[in-house]
Amino acid sequence: MMFSTRHVLIDPSAMARIDAGAEASGISIASLMERAGQAVAASALKHYPQGIRYAVLCGTGNNGGDGFVTARALRQSGADVAIYMFGDAAKLKGAARQAFDAWDSPFEALDRYEPRFGDVVIDAIFGAGLSRDVPDDVDAIIGKVEPASIPVIAIDLPSGLCGRRGIALGRAFRAERTVTFVARKPGHVLMPGRTLCGPVDVFDIGIPQRILKERCGSIVENHPGLWVDAFPRPHEDTHKFKRGHLTVFSGPSHATGAARMTAMAGFRAGAGIVTIAAPHEALGVLSVTLTAVMVSAIESDEQLEAWRDDKRHATYVLGPGFGDMEKARRFVSLVKDKALVLDADGITAFRQEPRQLFDLFANDAPRILTPHEGEFGRLFPAIAADDNLSKIEKAQAAAALSNAVIVYKGADTVIAAPDGRAAVNTNAPSYLATAGSGDVLAGIAGGFLAQQVPAFEAAAAAVWLHGDTAQRLGAGLTAEDLAAAVRPFQA
Repeated sequence: MMFSTRHVLIDPSAMARIDAGAEASGISIASLMERAGQAVAASALKHYPQGIRYAVLCGTGNNGGDGFVTARALRQSGADVAIYMFGDAAKLKGAARQAFDAWDSPFEALDRYEPRFGDVVIDAIFGAGLSRDVPDDVDAIIGKVEPASIPVIAIDLPSGLCGRRGIALGRAFRAERTVTFVARKPGHVLMPGRTLCGPVDVFDIGIPQRILKERCGSIVENHPGLWVDAFPRPHEDTHKFKRGHLTVFSGPSHATGAARMTAMAGFRAGAGIVTIAAPHEALGVLSVTLTAVMVSAIESDEQLEAWRDDKRHATYVLGPGFGDMEKARRFVSLVKDKALVLDADGITAFRQEPRQLFDLFANDAPRILTPHEGEFGRLFPAIAADDNLSKIEKAQAAAALSNAVIVYKGADTVIAAPDGRAAVNTNAPSYLATAGSGDVLAGIAGGFLAQQVPAFEAAAAAVWLHGDTAQRLGAGLTAEDLAAAVRPFQA
């Protein structure tokens, strides 16, 4: 398969290595900067042809160099352009200095900028390389631009936005559009960075694919190409046992709804058989509310052991509506060698002793943990408290520590594997944030595991299908709607 950066996410440190590799191969940074600036100018003219003046705000690094090229290209097109510079021009070096020298017109200090009606701001102050809070002068300019309601085009990333973590470093521009190069950065897709960037245009500025492939890393935006080949191909001679038997544990009679939604989602995701394993007192409620999903009384350790020892019962979901924390810990220990999705109460059950869970997961059985932010903090407190880590890095660290695939849920759900692979999901609409939707996600993941899709691919596909189903249903959906609308993914 041909390498593509379409879905790759390259963090700023990896991008610096890519730039260095390009330069070492004989490609001049000045030539890359020229293409970058020309691309920004073209985007500005395409999307904001009504601009009366283009105010280009430049810093003293390479992002500022991109800005100087942009300004020159805009002026050559006949546009009215003004440059405002943050910092001392004497600090400009290399390609940025060349771009500055090619701008043979006056410029003013950044603090002299006053927004005008008809302005389009080109933000070329910091880009992706900022690692500290924005200086006061830049903070003040952002404060002037925001209430002026004028469009901002950010070069690479809005100044003030951390390209690695996707968080504002004190304060950041809110761009209407962002132009970046080679590939997107984590800050473009992690929240709240995604909301600060607007639509992101990615331009190829001529860095060879071999250099990108060697240095781009293993972080991507979640997309079907990541996992499509992991799904079984349909065959005419298939039968329900070949498609896998998924077991979903239920809580007591007053809390069976979560397990029912999980089971239905697993069934619709393609599992051949789905059984809800429930306490005796919940059987009546479940029997009158289910048809295709089967019900089995599994209350004691002995009953679970007998069920587990049937080789057909290879995949489990534990947690949605389960309730009994001590029992959850016992049951997890009994299915530790099986394919498992651990969600909700199944995660919370180990909040006091997360090491107990990690010890159970020492083997290589396929397993997926699906914590939201609160559950993540309870299971991985030290990782969650490290503000220097991005959400991607936190999920990667948690996956390595737990030896499980982590689905760190949220508007920017991150899926991470113990081997370091990670994907950020971007297709989930805001109305997916509704009670019970996580139970449906756990069921979809369980349905994919039952079909022997590897854990990372099963998790990534489940998160993507979850969002895609929600988009198809539209605003106002309930978790019941979501579970009923899931359709199996066909390779």
